[in-house]
Amino acid sequence: MNPLPHSWFEGDALTLAPKLLGKIVKKGSCAGIIVETEAYGTDAASHAYKVTKRSAPMRDTYGHWYVYFTYGMHWCANVTTDKGGVGAVLIRAVEPVEGIALMKKRRHTEKLLNLCSGPAKFCQAFGITGKDNRKLLASDFAIFDAPEIPRSKIATSVRVGVRNGADLPWRFYIKGNPFVSR
Repeated sequence: MNPLPHSWFEGDALTLAPKLLGKIVKKGSCAGIIVETEAYGTDAASHAYKVTKRSAPMRDTYGHWYVYFTYGMHWCANVTTDKGGVGAVLIRAVEPVEGIALMKKRRHTEKLLNLCSGPAKFCQAFGITGKDNRKLLASDFAIFDAPEIPRSKIATSVRVGVRNGADLPWRFYIKGNPFVSR
């Protein structure tokens, strides 16, 4: 497997979000297929809508991890995009393929479908925390190339759990994949 090159993330989030589907995310001994993403730019639902210290990675980097704490209890992981602007793609769900025993231990469940079927579940299963924020996508925590998912197998919908910008169809997922969030 070859990691996606840093230049792959130069494009805007809305273009890259569906292209990330089917790619392999790997951190330590855990790996999985990305099956659901959401794009964020400068829209009202984005952390980068207003300039803050927290959202700085979306403005200052591309090809890095943007990891943040939400609802006072969950980590969420994004990859930063858009070399000339602002953007990030939230990894919403992953189909586990390696390190499943460790993921089950971290998630305190034996249910395979419940390991990474949501952004917080993905982070917990893969051991992603705030220590990973701003890290360059690299071999120890990276996204690897895989065949592109045909557009006919990708569904689009509005993003999940946002109030502002809720009408934007910036959520992408692999049709029929059982690991997509509910």
